[in-house]
Amino acid sequence: MTGVPASAAGGSSQAKGAAPSGAPAADGSSGAKGPRGGKLAAAAVNQASVWNIANLLTMLRLILVPGFVALMLADGGYDPAWRSLAWAAFAIAMITDLFDGHLARTYDLVTDFGKIADPIADKAIMGAALICLSALGDLPWWVTIVILGRELGITLLRFLVIRYGVIPASRGGKLKTLTQGVAVGMYVLALTGWLATLRFWVMAAAVVLTVVTGLDYVRQAIVLRRQGIAERRAALEETEA
Repeated sequence: MTGVPASAAGGSSQAKGAAPSGAPAADGSSGAKGPRGGKLAAAAVNQASVWNIANLLTMLRLILVPGFVALMLADGGYDPAWRSLAWAAFAIAMITDLFDGHLARTYDLVTDFGKIADPIADKAIMGAALICLSALGDLPWWVTIVILGRELGITLLRFLVIRYGVIPASRGGKLKTLTQGVAVGMYVLALTGWLATLRFWVMAAAVVLTVVTGLDYVRQAIVLRRQGIAERRAALEETEA
């Protein structure tokens, strides 16, 4: 052992020349990758910031829930004017639901707060509307129980199988959400005549989609769990071999 560093023993070509393009500088930073590092740092700041536009829309939806309930039940819950204002609050909540997730994914604004608050806000406004409608006698309680039971059950199911993977949102699930929003919105309004008949059939379609997509999510969860268990067993056998 000579005590001389390997970099010195390797010759003077690297000692006197420029550092390799990918080599870090003396202060620990990489000059060649500065711009990219800046973009990654900016993305990290966006992801860590709770006060972004996507989360603000989610917060707005949460704030609208008690306002919607107050408008829905004002003056006994049957005044057309108050019901129209309640519908406006419900419509705003549904529209913000369409935009906040899209903005979060497009502009890297996904945060832990958004992951938790967004589904809570969705179910809060829909649950509040269904419960108010059933309490006022406009919608049978079994419809409210089926829809809310499905939503809460699927949410719990997602958490139970998350160790094996994520169940993606299907087109049927998105269609179900849209149909539910339209149907509930029509029931919130004080409709009469053929519009009242139409909303009955729209709600019927929403209930069917709710049940069908719920069963499909259960099927996906079972398949995902089986695949996860099989992969773990295969990995365990390889390590033991």
